[in-house]
Amino acid sequence: MSINLGIGAVGYAEVGGVIVDGALDGSKVTEAMLVAYEDARDNVLTHDYATATNANQLFIQEHTAAMNNLVEAVDILGDATSVLMTATSVAEFAEEADTKPEQVVLQDMLATEEYSISAAEVEDYNNAIDAVAEYSQQAGAFMAAANNSELTASIDTYAANNNILIGSYTAITYTQSIDEFVIAWDETGYGTGWNGYLTDDMKDADDVYGAASYILQHGSASAGM
Repeated sequence: MSINLGIGAVGYAEVGGVIVDGALDGSKVTEAMLVAYEDARDNVLTHDYATATNANQLFIQEHTAAMNNLVEAVDILGDATSVLMTATSVAEFAEEADTKPEQVVLQDMLATEEYSISAAEVEDYNNAIDAVAEYSQQAGAFMAAANNSELTASIDTYAANNNILIGSYTAITYTQSIDEFVIAWDETGYGTGWNGYLTDDMKDADDVYGAASYILQHGSASAGM
């Protein structure tokens, strides 16, 4: 309002229009307006916007957390994979080592730590695979849940009927084998479950490999891949 009044006043000044006394008074900030602003500001500053107010927000927040963990897990997997790839590259050399000098070189390579695979390194690699699988599953489930209006509506209704602030939950879990979310809102650990909502969103190993090919070809993931 004040911007429009200011523009109009300048325009009239340019062309010889004479604004009457008090013409811009309506854009002034009154004491009542200042008090109202300060109250609104305080409400904004004291409100915890990190607290989810509905199920969609809850799942989006959990998805973000899972994705952060997934990024770290992928980095760890990359390091573990690099270790194994360096060591297993000796297998290719072994196939071609058909002369004594080459076999001696191979023997020397196998004697170095760089080209040896320990049980600990295998365990690190397998653990890294498990971590990527876990966090990707959780992140995918939370995003699918956030996009499932039937599920979020059910949770919102449950919370409203029981006078529960959704963002005050103390724990949330998802078990893929039974397609069930369990959300707890108290310290007892007992929660309420919702199951069977993500049946159409399940992806097996073939789907995962297909998705990888799609991403490599197109540069990014999409819901229809």
